[in-house]
Amino acid sequence: MSTLSVRLPDSLHKKLKELAKQEGVSMNQFINLAVSEKMSALLTVNYLKERAEKGSRKEFEKIMANVPDVEPEEYDQL
Repeated sequence: MSTLSVRLPDSLHKKLKELAKQEGVSMNQFINLAVSEKMSALLTVNYLKERAEKGSRKEFEKIMANVPDVEPEEYDQL
């Protein structure tokens, strides 16, 4: 495990402390979770962009042409 020193503005440090306490975790755990969530979001965006670049509009439309044009079941409607 690595150690990382981070400089935070006093206001952010205070809010971090409050939120960690509210969540019942240490500030370290809170920061680990926050970094993990941010990384997950960014990696997901990158993954979806890569997948989209491999896609083909023509193939998509070909597949969609096979979908029946019917109303969804009542339980599946918005």
